[in-house]
Amino acid sequence: MQPNYTYYKNIIAEQSYPLALVDMDLLDQNIQLLQEQAQGLPIRIASKSVRCRYLLDYIKNKLEYYTGLMTYHGEEALWLAEESEDHILMGYPIVDEALLIKIGTANSNEKNIVLMIDDAQHIQQLERLGQTFGFKFKVCVDIDLSVDFGPLHFGVWRSPLVNIEKLEVFLNTLEQAKHIQLEGLMGYEAQIAGVGDQVKSQKVKSTLIRLLKRRSLPKIHQWRAEAVQKIRDKGHSLVFVNGGGTGSILQTKKERDITEVAVGSGFYSPHLFDYYEDFQLNPAAFFAVQIVRQAKPGVFTCHGGGYLSSGGMDKFRLPKIHLLPGAKMDINEGAGEVQTPIFYTGSEKLNLGDPIFFRHSKAGELCERFNKLYLIRKGKIIKSVKTYRGEQKCFL
Repeated sequence: MQPNYTYYKNIIAEQSYPLALVDMDLLDQNIQLLQEQAQGLPIRIASKSVRCRYLLDYIKNKLEYYTGLMTYHGEEALWLAEESEDHILMGYPIVDEALLIKIGTANSNEKNIVLMIDDAQHIQQLERLGQTFGFKFKVCVDIDLSVDFGPLHFGVWRSPLVNIEKLEVFLNTLEQAKHIQLEGLMGYEAQIAGVGDQVKSQKVKSTLIRLLKRRSLPKIHQWRAEAVQKIRDKGHSLVFVNGGGTGSILQTKKERDITEVAVGSGFYSPHLFDYYEDFQLNPAAFFAVQIVRQAKPGVFTCHGGGYLSSGGMDKFRLPKIHLLPGAKMDINEGAGEVQTPIFYTGSEKLNLGDPIFFRHSKAGELCERFNKLYLIRKGKIIKSVKTYRGEQKCFL
């Protein structure tokens, strides 16, 4: 039976609101689907999209081919490394010297945290700290995979390493550093992995995005291959070449040099991943708020619900009503800090005290609102587990 509103309403009947849920049956299906897409390539879990240690361990133990974690903050990397032997790749550069010293010390004590770099200033800072403290920093080079079509910048603003000439200058600087060991190359094709291309309400825009994606892919593949070859020509042996994201596994896996793909959001499948042409995952994580008012027939007001995602401010950053056809939010109020009105014309008989389920726009950001996640399996809550926030960890 496909889970519906009544299924989840009955499961949480005795719980207090608001609460966040993870359907483990659907999570298992997502893990399997993502592994099938990767076709034997090892998966690196992007921790920012999970933000729960229990589920990070659960997912990595379910993966047949697992290569490590990609973390989003240095303190998070240190915390996760305390009790594990994971290979941890920083997803973003660090320039906080106190934090770099902590990471250098941890690696000296047999931890395995690889720093992300893309600028000569990163090299200079690490080399200076390495000389001062006797550290040997492991690093990964992040190249930019955005593509410009005339004045249109298709992608995100990340690394300054946008072409082979800039990469060569960077590598020449790196050659002078004696306290840095180059281990990997990363390129994140954000415009493929993180941009939906099948939004029913935006048919013209979706058609354009699909066209830009198709035109981007050959350029992305060529640039990454050139970067790998240039690094090898400079005498470096790459331990790993990381690429992809939930929305681009199917394309990234085709590249000869890729040794692993990064996956995070796909495990929970937030609603931004409803809008892709070539794959469909299951909504495994969502939250519930409670109806506390009925302003008039067909208008129900929930307590809370304003859990918005980061990013460009459009309607897709709002949570999305889940499993209740005929329900929509008020265009003027949206999802609010203390109340969220719902206009409802469906067949479900709603009463005060009933839940309204929502899916967050992004994956791990939901965990910044809740101390725990209720895990569901086969129609019942099997346990609750702490999020990062529940463990009193807030990294950004």
